[in-house]
Amino acid sequence: MIVGVAFALASAVCYGLAAVLQARAARATAHAHGMDMRFLVRLVGQLPFLGGLVMDAVAFSAQFAALRTLPVFVVQAAQASSLAVTALLAVPVLGARLSRRQWLAVVAVCVGLAMLAGSGAAEAGGTAGTGIRLLLFGLIAVLAVTGVMAARRAGTARDPVLGLVAGLGFGVVALACRALVPPLSPAHLVRDSAAYALAAAALVGFLFYATALQKGNVTSVSAAVILGETLLPAVVGVLAFGDHARRGLWVLAVAAFCLVVAGALGLSRAGDPTATVH
Repeated sequence: MIVGVAFALASAVCYGLAAVLQARAARATAHAHGMDMRFLVRLVGQLPFLGGLVMDAVAFSAQFAALRTLPVFVVQAAQASSLAVTALLAVPVLGARLSRRQWLAVVAVCVGLAMLAGSGAAEAGGTAGTGIRLLLFGLIAVLAVTGVMAARRAGTARDPVLGLVAGLGFGVVALACRALVPPLSPAHLVRDSAAYALAAAALVGFLFYATALQKGNVTSVSAAVILGETLLPAVVGVLAFGDHARRGLWVLAVAAFCLVVAGALGLSRAGDPTATVH
């Protein structure tokens, strides 16, 4: 379990650094109207965004390794903590200043993660059958349609909706990672429908996250992403994959999970740590 927790924390650190780099690149890119695929092309031309992509790749590799050995709710809570990592990295990298409320939120995330690491089961649950795989593809289709419709609309509700769609997309990525059946060789993966669900969900999540960052308020977007990428995978992980806490520690595990998510949400609502970027 120690190795799995190390992978989960390493993933959070890399995702946090990637968010700092990508936010800088997104704000330096010309604004688009509606859903514009050319926006992604322009983003790729930004060096900070490319650095963020490298960090995302490293982070996903670590997240994937953690998901194969730990319950989904433990790993996704660690992903939520990447917002705290972003805030901490923004201090030396971007010259940002954290308020007292932000520091308290960071502490809450760290304490919650420590509790979660101690209460989570030492191993992940089982794999999912055909029904769960079909559910993953259905969710991806609904998210894609919802995201496109939200991107075309104006108003204050657009930003959190785009963020929620992105977060749910990332949540489906985590579930698809768990649904993969060993061996994880290329020859086997091309025949595993979960691999295609993983790729499709990653595209949906990435596209709408980039759009939300460029279009909207990072605070509301981040809060919506956190909710989407933690709550859905945690519930499905318990119900469909058989994830569980250590014997007699379910109450502690739930409390720790809520503390991490609440801390991350509180941090996002306290202000955008990347706001000093110009």
